[in-house]
This record gives sequence, structure tokens and C-alpha cells, in this order.
Amino acid sequence: MKYVITWENRPSATEETAARGLQVFSKWAPSEGSNFREFLGRVEGRGGFAVVETDDAATIAKDVAPFVGFFDSTVYPVQEIADTAAIGTDAVAFLQSVQ
Repeated sequence: MKYVITWENRPSATEETAARGLQVFSKWAPSEGSNFREFLGRVEGRGGFAVVETDDAATIAKDVAPFVGFFDSTVYPVQEIADTAAIGTDAVAFLQSVQ
């Protein structure tokens, strides 16, 4: 399964919490079983995005957990756009068949 993780600095972030978050990140490594395909920071420095593949959602929880005090994060399960379009096409066909 593929996930997109977003994070943004908490509004209460200070210079000290930013420094501590970077210190923690410098020692952190993804969980075994998490494949970080993309790991991106926003250019203004207030957050970022990761595209992660894993068969176990618990690894995502484990990877995000050390950072909950520093960032507001959201995890989105995603799929390839071709799959989304095919499902949408099937849904439209079904809806049109209902009389």
C-alpha cells in the first residue's frame, strides 16, 4: 500500500523546538518494511511530504510517532491515478445503470 504523509510545523514552534526536531531527525531512520519513495521538504521550510510504501500501516505509525511533538501530520492512503480513474469509471457506469 502507498501512503502520502504530510507534516507542518506546529503553530507553537519555537527556535528551540525546531532545533530539537532537527536533532531527533538526524538520529531517526525509517522502520524496517517502510520504503520511503520520496522525502520532500517545502521550500519555505514549514513542512514536507513523504511518499511511502508498506504492507503494514503500523510502520507508518511508528515512523511518525517520534515527531508528534514537533509537527502536525496527516497520513493519506493513496493509489495510482489510473486505478482511481478506473474505479471512478466503474462507479459512473453503475450510477447510470440505476433506474
